[in-house]
Amino acid sequence: MALSPHWSAEWLSIWEAPDGWVHRRYDRPHAEGSVRRGRLLFQTGRADMIEKYGDAIDHFRTLGWDVTAFDWRGQGGSGRLAEGDTGHVEGFDRLIDDLAAFHADWVAQGEGPHVVLGHSMGGFVTLAALAAGRIAPDAVVLVAPMIAMRSPIGQWAGTRFARWQAGRGDRFRPAWRRLETPAAATARQKRLTHDLARFADQQAFRRMRPELCLGSPSWHWVAEAFRATAALRDDPGLARIETPVLMLVAQADRLVDARAAGRVAARMPNAILVCFGQGCAHEILREADPVRANALAAIDAFLTRRVGAPG
Repeated sequence: MALSPHWSAEWLSIWEAPDGWVHRRYDRPHAEGSVRRGRLLFQTGRADMIEKYGDAIDHFRTLGWDVTAFDWRGQGGSGRLAEGDTGHVEGFDRLIDDLAAFHADWVAQGEGPHVVLGHSMGGFVTLAALAAGRIAPDAVVLVAPMIAMRSPIGQWAGTRFARWQAGRGDRFRPAWRRLETPAAATARQKRLTHDLARFADQQAFRRMRPELCLGSPSWHWVAEAFRATAALRDDPGLARIETPVLMLVAQADRLVDARAAGRVAARMPNAILVCFGQGCAHEILREADPVRANALAAIDAFLTRRVGAPG
């Protein structure tokens, strides 16, 4: 999965949330020979794990960032909230609490500047924590943030259908069954990335480390995602965010709604929106190299302006 050739378990540890939940944590200093720029907390999306973004993490390390990450509660190496490989949350407030507590510990552990980068669901949790005043980093980068769910039947009908399904007995019931046929894999690839090699690496990693991987979300997860993202879009706290925010969106994203993300960015006083066209799917930092390079360049330029150049 485009892992760093130097990936090692020595960079992994555990972090215990205030309620005792054990999370898997990753810490690695900036690359040898680079000038230190600060600290970057890199948070992934639903069903992801730290290893999936090893090449992006290496990119930031070569630019001088000390990089930290942790697997979200219920996924990766941070335990499960449902039987088997079904992804589940009772409510996203718990993930926001985890991020707020971790961020407080992390900031206290080292000198900044401190930057938080959140992809997809990680972007939603980051923005929700920011709007609530639960975190106050020096800058934030949101990559394809889950600010509204894409639904073939629209937001209103999608929300009500998910609530109806979630209320039909078993709240842990998976929303769909993950198929491993070639056709299903191709459909997933098109939703995620145009880079066939990176997608093949991801498939191989699932076979190699199934204990770190999730399948479909529960219907309760889907219903909560519709509810929580709608609440964030209406949150008056968005207009009070003073932190500089860079938001990268893929206009052809089939998982989250880029137009809703753009409307939210417009309400934030210090937000910059960068849009990618038809050649970009949901996983912007795992896209084909030309798109990925443009995205990383936009992030570096933003951070240089907002928190300073190295040295």
